[in-house]
Amino acid sequence: MNQPRTGTLAVPGATLHYETRGSGPVLLLIPGGAGDAGLYAGMAPELAAHHTVVSYDPRGLSRSPLDGPADIPRADEQVSVWSDDARRLLDLLSPDEEASVLGCSSGAVVAVDLLARHPGRLRRVVAHEPPLLELLEDPAPHRALFAEVRETFRAEGAEAAMARLGEGLADGSDRPAPARPTELPSEIREMAVRMHTNLPVFLGRVLGPFSSAVPDLAALRPVAHRLVPAAGRDSRRQLPLYGPAARLAELLGSELVEFPGGHLGAVESPKEFAGRLLAVLDRPDRVTGPGDRSG
Repeated sequence: MNQPRTGTLAVPGATLHYETRGSGPVLLLIPGGAGDAGLYAGMAPELAAHHTVVSYDPRGLSRSPLDGPADIPRADEQVSVWSDDARRLLDLLSPDEEASVLGCSSGAVVAVDLLARHPGRLRRVVAHEPPLLELLEDPAPHRALFAEVRETFRAEGAEAAMARLGEGLADGSDRPAPARPTELPSEIREMAVRMHTNLPVFLGRVLGPFSSAVPDLAALRPVAHRLVPAAGRDSRRQLPLYGPAARLAELLGSELVEFPGGHLGAVESPKEFAGRLLAVLDRPDRVTGPGDRSG
């Protein structure tokens, strides 16, 4: 169960590397940031006991190359294109049944768009901290931060840009950082190297356009019972991470569900995160007021 089954899928403009584990109804895990399929390796054993767990490297990252020469200039990535990629994976791996989806960070932006445009393919979508800045009451300062991070990357490189992003997202609290696992799964250790290579794509072509995306609320309202806006308990003071999920729940008359850890809870607390995810996936459909912060 620890070793995934791997495959590739040709999509317009790229070839996707994907991995599957376990059996049962499909649960698609969409990575965020510079992450790839290895992002969720720590959760995979728990999830694969109940689901066919599918994850993948998004186009242009790690083992999912774009078509054409690697050194040609590339335009900004598009949320709609990435959600089409996810839909094509579902068409391949779950052609006759509704699937569940977890997306984290920019992967959550993709998951929300996937539900808006292909609701018939999905049973439940958990969107963990999508940085949908335009949902905030005052997105301007956060939009400016992300634009500054992009310009820092262009002028000074990835390390300086990530440092600026970390500074900008710091919540100013004195509490200690969440504990990291003493030993990361080998897939995550391997992914850390790939993530470093992926940073130019994330900083230069994903962070800006994905955080400025505007979700189709009119399309989401009829299927709000299938969407679970989620955020980490440790992210409460990080408005550009926690705030959009809370606002999405409010706008859809739904509920915000808190998960263990912070923005990287799936990596920092994989077993606890997986347990919370399974509980959310198994609950009956319901739409209530904003605020299921239990668990």
